[in-house]
Amino acid sequence: MRRLAIALLALTTGAHAGAWTEPKGQWLSIASLDLAGASKGYDAQSNPRAPVKFDKSFSKSLIEYGWSDRLTLFAAPEYSTAVSQWQNGMPVKALDLGIEAGARYRVSDAFGILSAQASLKYAGPYDLSHGPIQAHDGVARGAARREELRVLYGTGFTLWGRGGFADIEAAQRFVTSPLPDETVLDATAGLRFGTRTCIMFQSFNVVSGGDGRPPYTYFRTHKLELSVVRDLSARWSLQLGGFVSPAGQNSLVEQGVEIALWLRK
Repeated sequence: MRRLAIALLALTTGAHAGAWTEPKGQWLSIASLDLAGASKGYDAQSNPRAPVKFDKSFSKSLIEYGWSDRLTLFAAPEYSTAVSQWQNGMPVKALDLGIEAGARYRVSDAFGILSAQASLKYAGPYDLSHGPIQAHDGVARGAARREELRVLYGTGFTLWGRGGFADIEAAQRFVTSPLPDETVLDATAGLRFGTRTCIMFQSFNVVSGGDGRPPYTYFRTHKLELSVVRDLSARWSLQLGGFVSPAGQNSLVEQGVEIALWLRK
């Protein structure tokens, strides 16, 4: 699942999580598609009973390049379409084209991998919002900018004789008004089964600041994803997964599926 904030993952001969940088001169490309929906939302009291219907498709192409062994550059163009409807009201549609670009620097590998990342994203206001689509005349329009600073830590481990990895990331996002700023905490754990398969469990958490202005408001969203990554060859991998939103506030009770194709050069 690739919703605003996402964990960047790579599998080479071992499993790597988002804190890892690409080797000098190496490329990583991940093309993903999410299909999601919600038949209700979390209200202001965090109860899953807000009367909203929601459907979304979200595609993204992540491209990373190892400028050096310590510095990785990345760009991520994306496209999303969505429709939301309050009770029996008129459906509201959103078509968003966005792009994010930035760099990740490996600060230390003395004990695990510690990295810092900075990025800038331009997208429509719907793509940077976690609640029902806000629009006028039935269509979401406009543009917004998001600046993000992220700290990442990853490490490998062995469990039941199998190789695995863990990654945790914290970020602060500065978003153009009237959308609120966001604080992010993401976590990923992966475990190898055989030489070609990795099972991954991910948690994505976003809490907004209190600086949003109408029609935007405070929100928080929590999502869990379970996926399988299968190495098809030395360069190609396929990821299949599903995600749910078990808790939230002023956000969607969202569930969906993801498919992604990975290429390493």
